[in-house]
Amino acid sequence: MAAESCVANAKYTYIHDNHKGSLETLDSHHVVVRKSSAKAFIVYLSALLLTTTAFSLFLLQDGSIHVLLWSLFLSAFLVKQFIWKPVEKESIIIMPAFGVQLETHYSRGRIIHRFIPIEKILKLVLNECVTPVTCYWNLSLIVREEEELVLVFKELHPPVKMLIPIWKALCAATDNPVTQVPSR
Repeated sequence: MAAESCVANAKYTYIHDNHKGSLETLDSHHVVVRKSSAKAFIVYLSALLLTTTAFSLFLLQDGSIHVLLWSLFLSAFLVKQFIWKPVEKESIIIMPAFGVQLETHYSRGRIIHRFIPIEKILKLVLNECVTPVTCYWNLSLIVREEEELVLVFKELHPPVKMLIPIWKALCAATDNPVTQVPSR
């Protein structure tokens, strides 16, 4: 039997699969990057306009080839920055009897797995990370024999409303008490 729930916003979709059977219990949480075709269209259109303008300046005004090359470089950079997302999905699979498996799925097909035994997890931390440009929440694990915090989502920064159910499920699996739920 599998129970599934889903939460979505403009950037991410959160999917929770809970498989409970007689032999095993699997609790999987996925954060998937949402694709926007309108955003891709606007970025490609602006890159095309930039290249067309530079090409017309090059042909009509006997401009330098440097202007054309720089506009091509800038167009490629814009497309790469705004369209190309290397990570498609990050998942955490909780197996209360064994441990936690962290997965990162990349767009080129590569998948990175990391397994952490349940007895090595000391504490769960839900952090608010503040940078000069942005503010986001992060779910981390304090793991025995590790010098640094282990990030559950290394590449993605899902909102706190998607992190709280994962945090509660991890607290239940590791027998850590849920202390205080952060404000959304």
